[in-house]
Amino acid sequence: MSRNVRRMNCRPEAVFRVLEDGWLYPSWVVGASRMRDVDAAWPQPGAKLHHSVGVWPALLDDTTSTATWDPPRHMVMTARGWPIGEARVTIDVRPFGEGCLVRIQEEAVSGPAKVIPRVVSDVLLQWRNAETLHRLAYLAEGLAPVDTASDSETT
Repeated sequence: MSRNVRRMNCRPEAVFRVLEDGWLYPSWVVGASRMRDVDAAWPQPGAKLHHSVGVWPALLDDTTSTATWDPPRHMVMTARGWPIGEARVTIDVRPFGEGCLVRIQEEAVSGPAKVIPRVVSDVLLQWRNAETLHRLAYLAEGLAPVDTASDSETT
């Protein structure tokens, strides 16, 4: 199972504001290229994101669904990418100093990707998910509220 961790300069709630907006999915998930629809119940368990993966004109339409939604700590999704297969993606967030630590874990759970040797798939997923967390940090940190109370105390 591939694991990546990144320190972000925002509170866990800011990370979950990004995760709960399904329309932002292709902005932070490497490989997702566009959104087609977001279930009204997103991000509640069972709700789906309808997205495309790849680069035009070789786009594949697929879905990602929520398995667990426990803000601002934990989210589990099932990401489909057929014909490659399905993956379980777990995102854990915990406070750390003034910000938070975000860990993403990903593993193939079905399809051809499940038979790829873990040593190979983990290397590819490590690279991909490092960039995914990098993008997620840009969005979450950009959405983080400015602490004007502490700013005014210093002036």
